[in-house]
Amino acid sequence: MEFTAGQLAEILNGKIEGDQATKVSSLSKIDEGEKNSISFLYSTDYLEYLYTTQASVVIISDELKVEKEMKFNPTLIRVDDARMAFAKLLEAYKSMQMNHKKGIHPSAVIEEDAEVGENTYIGPQVYVGHGAKIGSDCQVNAHAVVAENVRMGSNCVIHHGVRILEDSVIGDNCTIQSGAVIGGDGFGFQPNSENNYHKITHVGNVILEDNVEIGVNTTIDKATFGSTIIRKGVKLDNLIQVGHNCEIGENTVIAAQTGVAGSVKIGKNCMIGGQVGFAGHQKIADGVKIAAQSGIQGDIENKNEIVQGSPALNIGDYKRSYVIFRQLPKVKGEVSELRKEIKDLKNKLGS
Repeated sequence: MEFTAGQLAEILNGKIEGDQATKVSSLSKIDEGEKNSISFLYSTDYLEYLYTTQASVVIISDELKVEKEMKFNPTLIRVDDARMAFAKLLEAYKSMQMNHKKGIHPSAVIEEDAEVGENTYIGPQVYVGHGAKIGSDCQVNAHAVVAENVRMGSNCVIHHGVRILEDSVIGDNCTIQSGAVIGGDGFGFQPNSENNYHKITHVGNVILEDNVEIGVNTTIDKATFGSTIIRKGVKLDNLIQVGHNCEIGENTVIAAQTGVAGSVKIGKNCMIGGQVGFAGHQKIADGVKIAAQSGIQGDIENKNEIVQGSPALNIGDYKRSYVIFRQLPKVKGEVSELRKEIKDLKNKLGS
């Protein structure tokens, strides 16, 4: 796909500095830019590369000033926020890539009582189960499973190998990345009189509201009964485990390798770092920020609080505690020295 700088400026509502007829056909980082590619520049930390890059077009934030006496190769497109503009461009690029996918592949299996909406693509070896309903303008890619009685809205993208299991509900404009499993059994076992574990059957489902994105190989367990709910606008990274009967509030973002045990309730607009662990049945207030590798073993009741550590503490308490922790080897040495001096003093006094 080839575009001129002028066409891109129109898409991004930007202003051209240079030749609007300059053509580009690929994307690149500014420090690795090649001819006929487009890149972006949003920070003074990378401004030096503007004068060396071979990229033909650079999207640049209005606030960045260019040294006029220094020569540079690319045509510039000035925008308010270069990062956001480039993200918009990537989204358009991806959409164009996928728009060539049309119709239902002959190897797909769609049960007779399933429904597929208009302009929806069903890829090779996809299975759509009994009673499932898929909305319009969706993309269901190769080897995905949309199981019995699933309800999926419009304009969803289901990547390769996704499993959306029985009775799950998917809203509009959702993206589920490859290998994710939505609606698997929760981890529920009850010790019995025979000294082993009896599996607790899960009969609930999973609900993803609108504009949710689920990362690669992330798993969301269905409820024991009722629903595990991922509210609108939530973004989950790769390799996240969400247990049965959890609820994640709207616009919350969670980074990779986080584990959320059953029945945890996370508020809206929270930001959770990677490798955070939640014990079961915790309640997290709105706007909370949790640093990476923290362990959550109790409720966080204060809105917008920042916590870190395991068990997690308020960020101020954690930093003060960490200062003391780092001094422990020194303190131990001083204590040992004091003990030796006291012992020597006692020996001299004959006590």
